[in-house]
Amino acid sequence: MNLMTVNAGSSSIRLALFAMEEAGPRQLAEHHAEHDGVAAATQLRTALDAWPQVEVTAVIHRIVHGGARLVQACVLDDEVEKEIARLADLAPLHHPQALAWIAACREKLGDGVAQLTVFDTAFFAELPEVATTYALPRDLCARHGLRRYGFHGLAHQAMWRRWCTLGNQDAEQARVISIQLGAGCSIAAIQHGRPVDTSMGFSPLEGLVMATRCGDVDPGLLTFLQRAEGIEAKSLEHILNHESGLLGLSGASGDMRQLLAAGEGPARLAVEVYCYRVRKYIGAYLAVLGGAKAILFGGGVGERAAAVRHGILSGMQWCGIELDEQANAAMPAREARISVPNSPIEVWVIPVDEAAEMASEAAGLLRATRHG
Repeated sequence: MNLMTVNAGSSSIRLALFAMEEAGPRQLAEHHAEHDGVAAATQLRTALDAWPQVEVTAVIHRIVHGGARLVQACVLDDEVEKEIARLADLAPLHHPQALAWIAACREKLGDGVAQLTVFDTAFFAELPEVATTYALPRDLCARHGLRRYGFHGLAHQAMWRRWCTLGNQDAEQARVISIQLGAGCSIAAIQHGRPVDTSMGFSPLEGLVMATRCGDVDPGLLTFLQRAEGIEAKSLEHILNHESGLLGLSGASGDMRQLLAAGEGPARLAVEVYCYRVRKYIGAYLAVLGGAKAILFGGGVGERAAAVRHGILSGMQWCGIELDEQANAAMPAREARISVPNSPIEVWVIPVDEAAEMASEAAGLLRATRHG
């Protein structure tokens, strides 16, 4: 059996092909491309044409928002697809893409190929109530399911699991802060392998500054804008999701590489605000956890941008974080510890392998389906 993982992000598509073997999934090939307006069906044909000798027998899709109902990997059926569509307004950068890929896979591969789903919110499904609750009227929250869900669960779970395999004694019981920095950004506080808080909330807008998303903002500012500019809800959502973050701050680009290369003026300020927001959350999560054993960086920016890691962690020796500047600067986007040997809190770069996490989830689900 061969499994294809479909990871439709906010700015790119990642496909991977795995052989489902007795010892576990083994990756055979991968395909990565920017969306760039290319239809899902076209990109799928491109990938499959590059894998002509391999028949895909199952597909698993990464879905960003599972809401309150979809809290574990499952077989995709009509009800699941309807719920994904219903939640599209809460993940407007992701769900339309995911639904397009579901349709493309169904059309190209046929109904005989099993389609499965795994949800980025599932890792955070059992966050403590104190971390999920908004200070809004209880009946309003109950009526509309207003709570903090958390996102990037696959990435945070993958970083934590990989760190646990690196020979750390009692790692599974340790307190860890994981930081996913890409087009979307989030941070999670993990204790005993379970998240106790995370920066994203009801939607993927909350929390850190991102490529084009604003992160935390005073809600009073938003209602002011609606009145002062006459902005309707749909237009405001577009501004917050597509015109804010690094792009809005710099006025030029949401690409961290371009901003670091520019280095001056609004580009410099954009990077500083980005790093400052992450540093604030690290301090908050050290308080939530009562300290930490390790801080983990993942995602395209987290894995590749040494200057960003330096900007986030510089000056934090007071709380036990001491970066090895030489190791940090030398990091060529590979797994490594980048803190000095005697740093009380370890700092690691852990390349995020969401495809492997998805394949493992699929393997368990397929086994359960066969034996169910």
